[in-house]
Amino acid sequence: MSELTRGLDLALITNRKVSETKLTDIIEQAIEGGVGTVQLREKDLSTYDLYCLAKEIRELTEEKDVNLIINDRVDIAIAVDADGVHLGWQSLKIGIVRNMIGRDKLIGFSAHSLKEAKMAENSGADYVTISPIFETVNKDYFIKPLGVDEIGKIKAQIDIPVIALGGINENNISDVLENGADGIAVISAIQQSKNCRQSASRLYSEITRNKSKSEEKILTGREDAVTGKN
Repeated sequence: MSELTRGLDLALITNRKVSETKLTDIIEQAIEGGVGTVQLREKDLSTYDLYCLAKEIRELTEEKDVNLIINDRVDIAIAVDADGVHLGWQSLKIGIVRNMIGRDKLIGFSAHSLKEAKMAENSGADYVTISPIFETVNKDYFIKPLGVDEIGKIKAQIDIPVIALGGINENNISDVLENGADGIAVISAIQQSKNCRQSASRLYSEITRNKSKSEEKILTGREDAVTGKN
């Protein structure tokens, strides 16, 4: 991934309602565990309350040198000088948002199919999240889980980073990464954990292990690189 999209290998999407722990405390622990991008997604907050929360999180992410992406609200992203905006099918068009935030900010798009991913890339998105990969209770999806095989199919057709989302946790992350995801985005896997730092660290360790495995495979040309299979 480019310098602009650094940190997307492990992203935390916020939902303050899934945990009694203060959201900023969760974020700080998650960053210490390896999260490189925080996507603020609190749709029920008033504009002012969302701005205040975004400003507090922005101070934290700047201090820790990680990305802050604001879900949908371009005005809030501009107000707190966030690193980018994440859009969906009900959001402003990608081209309009690009004109508002400039070329040095990230635009992500929520895609649920290859068609939507291609549309996002052609419209100028810097990355896409594809979801849901697995069953999940944290978003109101109206489609069946895509499954890990769809990751590779989409990766083969577009050139921007593909971030997998939806039901990903420590038990299935390896399947997601081995099928080509450039990164993962999670909600409950970190926010509902009893130890947010540890859970983030375990996910990040698996990402690092997969990267090392892929690099050695390229260098050696061996499918059994790192795994030790014969």
